[in-house]
Parts: sequence; C-alpha cells; structure tokens
Amino acid sequence: MAKRFFLIVLDSFGVGEEPDAYLWHDEGSNTLGAIRSHPNFDCPNLRELGLFNIEGVGGGVSRPKASFARMREKSMGKDTTIGHWEIAGIVSPDPLPTYPDGFPAEVIAEFEEKTGRKVICNKPYSGTEVIKDYGEEHVRTGALIVYTSADSVFQIAAHEDVVPVKELYRYCQIARDMLVPPHNVGRVIARPFTGEYPFTRTANRHDFSLLPPSDTIVDLLEKAGYDTISVGKIYDIFAGSGLSESNRTTSNADGMRVTKEMQARDFNGLCFVNLVDFDMKYGHRNDVAGYAAAATEFDRFLTGFLKDMREDDVLLITADHGCDPSTPSTDHSREYTPMLIYGKHVKEGVDLGTRPTFADIGATVLAYFGVDREGTSGESFWNEVKA
Repeated sequence: MAKRFFLIVLDSFGVGEEPDAYLWHDEGSNTLGAIRSHPNFDCPNLRELGLFNIEGVGGGVSRPKASFARMREKSMGKDTTIGHWEIAGIVSPDPLPTYPDGFPAEVIAEFEEKTGRKVICNKPYSGTEVIKDYGEEHVRTGALIVYTSADSVFQIAAHEDVVPVKELYRYCQIARDMLVPPHNVGRVIARPFTGEYPFTRTANRHDFSLLPPSDTIVDLLEKAGYDTISVGKIYDIFAGSGLSESNRTTSNADGMRVTKEMQARDFNGLCFVNLVDFDMKYGHRNDVAGYAAAATEFDRFLTGFLKDMREDDVLLITADHGCDPSTPSTDHSREYTPMLIYGKHVKEGVDLGTRPTFADIGATVLAYFGVDREGTSGESFWNEVKA
C-alpha cells in the first residue's frame, strides 16, 4: 500500500519568542499569542490535536489526538528560505545577506545595465506601501521598483501594463543570476501590480530562490523513487530541486483546495505544502483579525482532511518562523514553531517537548519512508510516536 506524508507549513505561525530573539530585536513576539484571544479565532481541531498542549503555549486538552512538540530554529535566520531549508534538513550557520540601507550602488548599476531599465526606490519597504509611493513614477518612466525588507530578498515591482509578467520574470532571473556571494540573497521576488493609484498587487508573484547548498529530504526521497509533490511556493523555495511536481497556488484557500485534491489522488511519497497568506497578507500587514480568521479557515479545512485520511497517511503541521501581527514591526519574528503529527499509525498525546532544530521534522519524514538521511541534519522522532 502507498505511504503518504502531508507536511503542511503554516507560513509564519510562530508560538513564542526564542531565547535569542533579542539578536533580532524580537523580544516578546508571539504570533499565536497575538491571535488566540481574537473573536475571529475558532480552532477546535487544532486544539483537539494538541496545539495548546505544546510547551510554553498553555490551555491544552486532557487527551490530545496528535503528538506534539515545540520546534526551535537552529539556523541563524528567521526568513522563509532558511526556515524551510532547516525543516528539510539543512541547518544554516550563517545568515543570508540583508540590506537595511538598500543594495550597494554597484549591484544596482549592474542590474540596470543588464535589464536596460533604471531603478527607483532601493530601500526596505512594505510591499503595499512601495507601490503607493513609487507606482506612479514607475508607470510614467518605466523604471523598475527595487526594494528589500528585513529578510534576505531582492524584490522587483512593476505594473503589468508597463512590464509584462513574463518580462518581469526575465528581469528577476537576471537578478538571480548576478546575485552571487557576497550578495547571494535568499530570494528574488517578482511583485507585479495592476490598476490605478493606489494600485493592487496581483497573484502573479513568483520567487526565484537560491539553490539549496546540499541535498534536502526532497532530493533524498526523489532519489529513492518516492513522489515529491509541491503545493504553493515550496517549489520556488527549493528552486525546484528534488521536487517531482509543482502546484502553484494563489491563496490559502487555493492551497487548501489543491491539498484536498492531492489527498484524493493516489501517490506514494511526500506532499509538501506552504500556506502563505498567514505571512504575506496578515503577519506583514499587522492584521490580527485577518490572521485569526485565516487560522479559523485552516481549522475548518482540517475537519474534512482529518476525516478522509487513509490508513498509511501521516499529517504534520508546522511553521517556518513567526510574524507577530501585534507588534510595531511588520517583519518576521524569531519564534519557536509548532509541530503536530497525526495519523492512524501515530500515537496520541506524546509530548516531545522542545526539539533543538526544525530539521528533526525532515529526519522524521525520512524515517517514515525508511530513507537514509545521509548528510542532512536532525534526529528523527518517528520511533517515539509511531503506534
């Protein structure tokens, strides 16, 4: 019988500051803590699985249906790329470069020369605010809006009527090819927008990520003959490495729809899912109400998903970092993440405490499939939870 492992990353769903949060000025951050008391938050499935039984969270149930842990990030970072790579077995001891004062003049000059377009902005900015402040100048002049954030990103915004989406992607690939050490940013991101002032970002975002520096669990699973299916931006985060199938999505709702379709399909391997709205639409916009409602929407999805799980299915829910929507900062936060693992062959209620690295998740996935973890990091907890 086929074995299927559904690994769902709730992008930015942190559960409290890590001990070294001060290094990132993230003291006091707690994404779950910020939303759980909001009226929009209603998550009985997550509660019954054991979300609130996780160490440091509080308010758990007497008999959790899943086994659970609090995951600590070992890598030096708090961004999407580093977080997902660690989940998949790569611990990054050095942070990817960030640019609080914008990119160096020589980087911008090279990009302008290779694209044939001028650059405007070149500073850290909110993605919604940058098109308000620079969108009209871009439409008037054709200059590309380049900006960054607290994360290791080189973002390019352009109006779809001025720069067609395919052309914007070509510019992003130019940037990706030229951004080598010491400017090897984690992601180059296309940020197309449309309409009239104040403009609207479209669903045609596309990430051009660094290739992982070594094999991850998806590479090892693919080499072992297993299906490795991506839902959402997982394919972009890993630059396609080791992934046998990509399913792009436009929202959390779309990602959950595709994941449900995958559940109805016959495959043998890993379905790796990222639900990005928690981070992109709500965390970065300090929208507590929206974040709480998104958690509730995911919980409703779980009702049908849990019911339809097959005999040899395993579901693991986690996150890649935090993004507390209640703090003054709109950036990611250095937080622990949750881990809930559930299935008919998974014990209920095993408290795994606090794990030292996200990579224990990837090691557990490999152990479930009987694949040697080779050079990847992490220690499996599969033997502790298997029924």
